[in-house]
Amino acid sequence: MKTDVLVIGGSAAGLVAATTAKSNHPDKKVTLVRKEEKVMIPCGIPYIFSTVGTSEKNILPDAGLNQLGVEIKFGEVTDVDTDKKIAKVKNGEEIEYDKLILGTGSRPVVPGWLKGTELANVFTIPKDKLYLDDTKEKLKNLKKIVIVGAGFIGVETADELQSNGHEVTIVEIMPRILGLAFDEEFAAAALEKLTARGVAVKTGMAIREILGDGKVAGVKLDGGETMEADAVILALGYAPNSDLAKKMGLEVNELGFVKADQYKRTSKKDHFVIGDCSEKRDFLTGKLSRIMLASAACAEARVAGLNLYSLSTVSTFRGTIGIYSTCVGDTAYGVAGLNEVSARNEGFDIVTGSFTGIDTHPGCMAYSQKQTVKLIVSKCGAILGGETMGGRSVGELTNVIGFAIQNKMTVNDLLVAQIGTHPMLTASPAGYPLIKAAEVVAKELRKK
Repeated sequence: MKTDVLVIGGSAAGLVAATTAKSNHPDKKVTLVRKEEKVMIPCGIPYIFSTVGTSEKNILPDAGLNQLGVEIKFGEVTDVDTDKKIAKVKNGEEIEYDKLILGTGSRPVVPGWLKGTELANVFTIPKDKLYLDDTKEKLKNLKKIVIVGAGFIGVETADELQSNGHEVTIVEIMPRILGLAFDEEFAAAALEKLTARGVAVKTGMAIREILGDGKVAGVKLDGGETMEADAVILALGYAPNSDLAKKMGLEVNELGFVKADQYKRTSKKDHFVIGDCSEKRDFLTGKLSRIMLASAACAEARVAGLNLYSLSTVSTFRGTIGIYSTCVGDTAYGVAGLNEVSARNEGFDIVTGSFTGIDTHPGCMAYSQKQTVKLIVSKCGAILGGETMGGRSVGELTNVIGFAIQNKMTVNDLLVAQIGTHPMLTASPAGYPLIKAAEVVAKELRKK
């Protein structure tokens, strides 16, 4: 068969790339090839274990693709001849194309040195519906679960499983949970909430071996300590799935990501790359980044889809900001850009400022919660990062900080920002935590 635009990979990045390409080039035939019949919403995966209840309620819908006229084909592309522009599918079919967008995603890290990973009841958290359905079914009858890794996936999965009646212990080699994203005061607050909800946490400790004869019986930690376990979930991060890219002859960087420019073009003409397998650079430092986020993937997908046939200097991907948010119980935590520790480690001369207020006004409503904002600002006043904590409004507040970083706003820009407020929906305009934190920073800057 022939197509104008071939998208390989059907997760969030592939879906957005295909819809963007078709929306902006309606005269072109756009074909998306994916292995999965049903695609999971990536960030919703931990919540299938309790909150959402079933993976069927965590599916990326095909309606948008179908309405636009994107053709969906189920299968695995095993090879691509980039000179002849022919993709070969596992079932023997060949697809000729003009432009190709590669979005093969990532896969969970399973350390080769870790003994016992082959045992029954050792699991990872991939974006694979069939695997996750099988995992959930097997976990039903298993009581003691050890989760290795206290990043976002590890913490969210632990919170979900404990709420479903499991005895959950997290083992984390770093000194605190969510340690790569948050400064100590935010990570400590998240730890306090998580342990209060019944999750046991062991930080500053590494797992050395998974124990068992045929199936999991326990784990061995640093110093020889052992713990009983019926199941082990490895939440040790993800690695780019760049196998197909390497077969295609695309250039790959030292971290394993496919090299790409600001338009998401690869080393071969008419071939683009997006999502977790695509090279990332930090927005503020320009350094290669390992960050993999659905939000960044979707931004890259739009950039690729917009630049297929003519380049747009305003539609570029200028680097990954790193915007995260998560919940433990009814408390949300968010971060955008650099935290205080990473900013200082990078060599920035910074000032920080924090403010805690209430997310409604008055603050006596049944659902009112404290809302904390911390800003990390360079000596010249540029916003480098921010952290948030509070109710569910924190998610969008974190996005606002991300917009500020992306548009190179300063503290002064925040001080004169016009905001819309409503008693039931936002903090008071007289005590808006984001602006009050900016006031704290501005005062400190005047001292410098």
